[in-house]
Amino acid sequence: MSPLDTDPRLAGSAAPRDTRPARLSPLAVLPVFLDLKGKRVVVAGPSETDGRHEPPETDGMVWKVELLAAAGACVEVYAPYVPPELAALQASPPAGCVLIIERRWTAADFTGAAVAIGALQDDDADAFAAAARAAGIPVNVVDTPGLGTFNFGTIVNRAPLTIGISTEGAAPVVGQLIRARIEALVHPAVGAWLSTAKALRDTVKARLPMGAARRDLWRRFADRALSAEHPPSQADIDDLFNAAHPASQTGSVVLVGAGPGDPELITLKGLRALQSADVIMYDRLVGPEILEMGRREARRVLVGKTGGGKSCRQSDINDVMVAFARDGKRVVRLKGGDPMVFGRANEEIEACRAAGIRFEVVPGVSAAMGAAAQLGMSLTDRTLARRVQFVTGHAENGQAPEHDWPRLADPWTTTVFYMGGRTFAQMLPKLLAAGLDPDTPAVAVSAATRPNASHVAAEVARLSVAMSGLDQSRPCLIVVGRVVSKLLAAAGGPEIEASTAAQPSLVAAED
Repeated sequence: MSPLDTDPRLAGSAAPRDTRPARLSPLAVLPVFLDLKGKRVVVAGPSETDGRHEPPETDGMVWKVELLAAAGACVEVYAPYVPPELAALQASPPAGCVLIIERRWTAADFTGAAVAIGALQDDDADAFAAAARAAGIPVNVVDTPGLGTFNFGTIVNRAPLTIGISTEGAAPVVGQLIRARIEALVHPAVGAWLSTAKALRDTVKARLPMGAARRDLWRRFADRALSAEHPPSQADIDDLFNAAHPASQTGSVVLVGAGPGDPELITLKGLRALQSADVIMYDRLVGPEILEMGRREARRVLVGKTGGGKSCRQSDINDVMVAFARDGKRVVRLKGGDPMVFGRANEEIEACRAAGIRFEVVPGVSAAMGAAAQLGMSLTDRTLARRVQFVTGHAENGQAPEHDWPRLADPWTTTVFYMGGRTFAQMLPKLLAAGLDPDTPAVAVSAATRPNASHVAAEVARLSVAMSGLDQSRPCLIVVGRVVSKLLAAAGGPEIEASTAAQPSLVAAED
């Protein structure tokens, strides 16, 4: 039973509730890793001329033979023509064995074979593929993807880690580029760490009981393995065990900033937390693309709200989060933007402290930064602004809040209103009454950094009317200040002349 099942207070449509990950999109192929150690593999090569006036191209065949031998297979090559590279491979295979038989293949050669590879063309390739299919053997024909029953992908080898990349023949060059990027990210030392992990499994089982302590050790092991530039030493292993506490079955909480919407803006640290989570508690502002980056086995709990609609009570969110952690779970509290900017992080942190739950905060890109970057608009242009302030656009009751309006009316200040789409029309008269120039440039940004992002720029006195075309169901951010002038000018409005009298002094203020 989970906290969601046992707490009677959480009944109702606005309570935290489980959600399911999205179903898998259709796969072009099923990635499968075959164990070929000691297995017999048949490779058929062309004759010396094969109807041409020069030796045939055999690079593809030699590469496939080397690849299969590296996987531990016993590769039998049937080829009337034996290139020098193949003879050298027979003399010194990377693993397994290579046996060259200088004749054409026959149907009888398929008996007992695990896999068949044909480096053939035209009718001979068709006949080879048909014979292998009839024998019930997986078959691949080099450089002819549609003829066989499987294809080879691009490989990143960090044995025992093997990463296969397939574009289903659509763009092999793209696959090679992806491989190069993964090669750069995954240091060769990771192979030694994984080999050590295999040897350590029995020791870990003997020293740590099933539960939080064991999961925590493997998570820390993974973090070290992915950042290491050398094989693990005994000191590394000792450190991992010394940090483990088998008596404690309490989990932990990580508050992670998901950023303003673009999934590529989540930090690497936030991504690692997502991929090691047991439970992901997320807001509605978090897009499905970011959720799909999380550990697929993790339980997903929606604790967000719809603007203007019912919401989960913060106390319920705190209780469920703490209950999961007490049950030994690693909880990721995933928040849109940055957890520490209008994210109620302080209340969740205090709940963890009161319950004695370990917690961590992983910052994210705040919506103001994401919107400014997308629009190419500096919030602290030194010729147009002396400070920037972040303020909330609504109070706890959902209405316009009370602010120190004269401070928000300062012409040399950039003011960013979070969650102010529905309340800006109520705040505008107070801003103008406090002295804000009606011609001050302003911009409203909907769904900042997302593919469906949109914005409108206008003089602040006209912004409420201009915003009528924006989708108010999506997150809306409003920026008021002289820094918007260039954006407004691009939309056909006047541009404010920059002044060298402005002395930049950045002050970040939260309401």
